Amino acid sequence: MSAPRVFIDGESGTTGLEIAQWFSWRDYVKLLSIEPELRKDKEKRARLLQEADLAILCLPDEAAREAVELVGDADTIIIDASTAHRTHSDWVYGLPEMSQEQRSAISQSKRISNPGCYASGAIIMLRPLISAGLIPPDYVVSINAVSGYSGGGREMIEKFETGEYTQPYRAYGLSMRHKHLPEMQKYSGLAYPPLFSPAVGNFYRGMLVEIMLSQNGLGVEFTREFVHEVFETAYFEEKYVIVKSLEECDEIMFLDPKEALRYNVIELFVFGNEENIRLIARLDNLVKGAAGVAIQNMNLALGFAEDEGAE
Repeated sequence: MSAPRVFIDGESGTTGLEIAQWFSWRDYVKLLSIEPELRKDKEKRARLLQEADLAILCLPDEAAREAVELVGDADTIIIDASTAHRTHSDWVYGLPEMSQEQRSAISQSKRISNPGCYASGAIIMLRPLISAGLIPPDYVVSINAVSGYSGGGREMIEKFETGEYTQPYRAYGLSMRHKHLPEMQKYSGLAYPPLFSPAVGNFYRGMLVEIMLSQNGLGVEFTREFVHEVFETAYFEEKYVIVKSLEECDEIMFLDPKEALRYNVIELFVFGNEENIRLIARLDNLVKGAAGVAIQNMNLALGFAEDEGAE
C-alpha cells in the first residue's frame, strides 16, 4: 500500500514551515510540494489539492476558502489551520481531547478545522469545569493570555527580530473581538463569549492561558483539590494533556511560557487557595497550538494511530 499523499497549501508560512519540518524526517506519508515561484498559481495549486489524499491549509481565511473551492469535487480530506471554518456546521472542530466523540468525528470527517492556540488552552480548561457544574454556562469568564510573537505572523515576527519592536510585553486585541472568541464560546459550552485579554511577549514561541475562579464571584463552593480532580478525571487517558500535581504546582514560583517548547502537549496547572483559584494552561503555540494537533488530526483522518509522528 502506497503512502498517503499530503499537500501543505501555504508551506512557506509559520505553521506550514513547522508542519513541513515535522514531515522532513517521517516517511509514512508522501509530501507533495509546489515550486516556490508557483505558490500563488491557482491551476497548479488546484491540481495538487485534488491529487492529495489530504491537504493542510496554512493560509489566511479568504485564501483558505478559495483553496476549498479549488478542491472542487475531489475526495481530498482538508484540515484548515485558519479561522475560516472553526465554527462552521459542516466542519468538525479538530481538538481530539474534547471527548472521544470528537475524536471519532474527526476520524470520519473530510472537513476538519484546526483549533486556535489560545482557544485550545481555554477550551481544555473550561469544558470539563462547565460539565462538572463548577462554572455555569451563563457565567462571563475572564481569560488572560500571553503568546510568543510567532503567533502574530510574518510581519510581527520581522518587527520583533529586526528590533523595531523592543518592548518586553504588548497587550493587543483591545477591541475585545479576538478571532478565537467564537470557538472558545462554542466548544467550551459557554452561553456568552469570554472576556479575553491577549498579549504578545518578546520571545519567539510559547504560551500561557489563564482563568481566575472565585467562590465570591461564582457563588459555588469548591476547593482547589476538587478542581484538580476534575482535570485529572477528564484527561486521565489523554497523552497530550498533562495535569501537573498539586505538589508540583506548590513548588513553582515563576511559570515560564517557554518551558513546553517543541512538545505537543498542553500542561495544566492549578494554583490558588481556599477561596480563589488560578488555572493556567501552558503550550507551544506552534506545536500543540498548530502543527502538532494538525498531525494528530491528519493521523485520525487517514486511519493511523493518533500519536504516529506526533511527538
